[in-house]
Amino acid sequence: MRRFALIAVVLAGSLAGCGKNSPPPPRPVVSTPGAPALPTAAQSHLATIRLWLGPEELMTEIAATPVQEQTGMMFRTNLPENAGMIFLLGQPRQAAFWMKNCPLPLSCAYIDPEGTIVELHDLKPYDETPVTADSANVQYVLEVNQGWFSRHHITAGTLVRTEYGSLPATFIRRR
Repeated sequence: MRRFALIAVVLAGSLAGCGKNSPPPPRPVVSTPGAPALPTAAQSHLATIRLWLGPEELMTEIAATPVQEQTGMMFRTNLPENAGMIFLLGQPRQAAFWMKNCPLPLSCAYIDPEGTIVELHDLKPYDETPVTADSANVQYVLEVNQGWFSRHHITAGTLVRTEYGSLPATFIRRR
């Protein structure tokens, strides 16, 4: 009987930690009491998908969860030339990205729900100032090495597609 009671207590204690935690807020994260802790190390490489921006090809990691989005490229020290990270924001919004704990100079594309680049911005290493989109209709953000867009003649208006089709067909279908 004691053994059963001990097992019940241990099981109840372990299940108490299994509740769904509230997701961290989207980037930028403002540190407030009770807020989730900021990442302290680079995240493992994420699932990848091949993207095309016009004729240019990129192999990109997919930041699909709030934790993956919050961590992003933090603490990463290199990024191959034709690689990047795409952030799936869920619903269109006025995105704002920052470079906390990111030593790499990056550029980002703010992309609308249809997969069209609406804005391009350069991001400075370690700069915690949010780079806020002018548009409130951003559903995806693509980060690449700084200058990649200009080196490859990618501008606002360029359509981004995946190896599976359009961005909405690829990512809305996956959810």
